[in-house]
Amino acid sequence: MERRVKYLLLGIMLAVTTTVIAAKHPAAPAPAPGNTAFDRVIDRVLAREAENTKALRTYSPLVETYLQYMRPDKELGLVPYGDQYFLTRVSFGKTLQDVSFHPEPGLLGRVMHGLSKEYKTQFIGQGFSWMMLMDLRGLDRAHYTFDYQGREFLGDLRCVVVDVTPKGHSGDGRFVGRIWVEDRDFNIVRFNGTFSHSTHGQYMHFDTWRLNMRPGIWLPAYVYSEDKELMGTKVRGGTYKAETRIWGYNVGKGHAENEYTEVLVDDASTVKDNSEKAQDLAPVGAERAWLRQAEDNVIERLERGGLLARTGEVDRVLNTVINNLEITNNLDIQPEVRCRVLLTSPMESFSVGHTIFVSRGMLDVLPDEASLAAVLAHELAHIVLGHPTDTTFAYKDRSIVSDEQLLRRMHFSRTLEEEKEADTKALALLQSSPYHDKLESVGLFLRQVDARRAALPHLIRSDMGNSFATGGPGDLRLKELTNSAPKLEVNKVTQIAALPLGGRIRVDPWNNQIEINKAKPVQLLTAREKMPFEVTPVFPHLTRLSPDAPNGTPKADTTPQAPVVETPAAETPAATAAPTVDDGTAAK
Repeated sequence: MERRVKYLLLGIMLAVTTTVIAAKHPAAPAPAPGNTAFDRVIDRVLAREAENTKALRTYSPLVETYLQYMRPDKELGLVPYGDQYFLTRVSFGKTLQDVSFHPEPGLLGRVMHGLSKEYKTQFIGQGFSWMMLMDLRGLDRAHYTFDYQGREFLGDLRCVVVDVTPKGHSGDGRFVGRIWVEDRDFNIVRFNGTFSHSTHGQYMHFDTWRLNMRPGIWLPAYVYSEDKELMGTKVRGGTYKAETRIWGYNVGKGHAENEYTEVLVDDASTVKDNSEKAQDLAPVGAERAWLRQAEDNVIERLERGGLLARTGEVDRVLNTVINNLEITNNLDIQPEVRCRVLLTSPMESFSVGHTIFVSRGMLDVLPDEASLAAVLAHELAHIVLGHPTDTTFAYKDRSIVSDEQLLRRMHFSRTLEEEKEADTKALALLQSSPYHDKLESVGLFLRQVDARRAALPHLIRSDMGNSFATGGPGDLRLKELTNSAPKLEVNKVTQIAALPLGGRIRVDPWNNQIEINKAKPVQLLTAREKMPFEVTPVFPHLTRLSPDAPNGTPKADTTPQAPVVETPAAETPAATAAPTVDDGTAAK
């Protein structure tokens, strides 16, 4: 009991505010800076880091962490056998503050979990949010030593590489590791390491990447964590890997007022007067308008909460697939069907009225366009069959809810009978579509979902709609396709049933715009590299904002850089994917 509770305290320790530590270890007088070229570089780095930390305090982004517990497999290496998921909105003042979209268990709940047979080390989301900064108390010469290690390229940026270690008696929780500093304005763009150990255990390792989101400002966007044998002991759950994504810096709370000041008033001379032709809506038209109003209220609240991506190229790809299904099945749906993308990792899709929502996590792992068509066909079937939507969302008070209540209040689940009807209709739509001869791959994907859903319940689930699973093992959506699919051969390199997370959709963390990752696929060498539904390390291509980039949208800065003698870093590996994976852009 005592030993298990001790491991549970590791997660609690990660959320302890650093101001308490600072109070025990008051800052020592800063030593006088040196006068070497490297000393002057460090002075500029520290000044820029203070500016970036100050900028971070003005935002309240969303922080999503998806963690998988791993155990060894003789043929596949490490495979997941459990997971955890956190979604919070964070802000940095003197301490870190966060609001969870999912209520987390208290101390008693974690202790009771630790006493269960399926014991795994439990973490809390706030511990991963700390990894967005090296030291909330500040990076300075009084507490840290800086050692030059050379130069390296990260994407388009030539960087100075520096090892950072805390000085003796600086206190617990200080950063120790390596930083990469772009050599034009001396911003830290990546840091890799951990926090110094405390007397109660050890912190987790992390690799944090920043993106240039505003002129001169670099903010954290990705954190990858991986560790084995936490606290030096071999315990179940001690091997894990996790990816933290940060987005929505310029979306949601605190920005409505800024948007108001930018509203342009239309010239009255351009307004067309249709008063003589205007007519009240007919009953059917009014019913459709009321339903559309409910859809729009849901979309507006999800966008404001930072959960929904802005419209863009990915929506157009999804709408193209919908058009393929409608045209080949002679469907004329009014008002038109819209597709939108949730920015979250859990694999879900659902419909509200004539709007279909699909999560980023779902799009990431789908192996081909036929599988995407199957997901969309299921939701389109609900629309064609006229399955009802809760139109009380047309009343605005239904969507005036806090972030804490958002996922609990917005549910659009279907009955089991409606799900079965939608499956039958979706199969008919697919059989008459351009994807009818590729449905084996859909069944194979569903087999992979069924094989992993017990191990990954926080990924293969739905927060707002229905889960893939409609019952016990083997009971999934489109069960007929699953039953007719080829056998799942996990050790066969050429059989790609599902992709790893994070390889298909690229998110702009500043404005929540998304695009399809066009990285060249990598030829797989062994079955271990298939990694269906798994978390993988993050290697973004770093670049600076172009001076003429509108509204802070990142564009490559093509200003030439002076050549360097040092050998650049090896080419950054692209996201692992099958060479034959269709990214959906081939839809016609």
